[in-house]
Amino acid sequence: MKKEFSTHLKLIKHLKKGDELAYTYLVKTYFKVLCDYAFGLSRDHFVAEDLVQNVLIRFWEKRKKLKSDTSIKSFLYKSVYNEFINLYRKEVSTDKLRKKYFMTIKPLYEEGDIELDRLVVLVKHAIEQLPPRCKEIFLLSKKEGLTYVEIADYLNISQKTVENQMGIAFTIIRKKAREKMHTILFLLFGSNRKLKSVLN
Repeated sequence: MKKEFSTHLKLIKHLKKGDELAYTYLVKTYFKVLCDYAFGLSRDHFVAEDLVQNVLIRFWEKRKKLKSDTSIKSFLYKSVYNEFINLYRKEVSTDKLRKKYFMTIKPLYEEGDIELDRLVVLVKHAIEQLPPRCKEIFLLSKKEGLTYVEIADYLNISQKTVENQMGIAFTIIRKKAREKMHTILFLLFGSNRKLKSVLN
């Protein structure tokens, strides 16, 4: 395509300088073969293209860290493989969480909508009645998804204080929802990182 990209060293040099033509050359050279490789791993054309696009975007963002002895081809193939492994691990984790969710939520739905609504109202009311600082910490954890360390830093308090306040919150809420506390919190705050902290 371009004589200035004809050798490995020249291509790396132009990429490090932020030469968009060099990046275009890189994409045209490797995109299809990387997609074929990613499809072999994922068996899904859309997933394969997403994996490759993510890899190429990050490659451009980190181009200044390239070394002259870097094998671009090997680096890209390895990156696509790592991207696939990360995606696979996330999907496995999501599947496990989804199964845990349905195992937890199913018994409550079997009891009927009236019981479900009643417990949700009770828990919402219990949360609203928490002491101000306790309520703030609880919502930062369960609604915003912050870790105890992040909450401590954000509020400029000790992690021990956060743990104590969360303990108080759970004690109060448990009195209202009893053994179904985790299930109701599932409904209120959804299935993400904060949900994992409720169940584990």
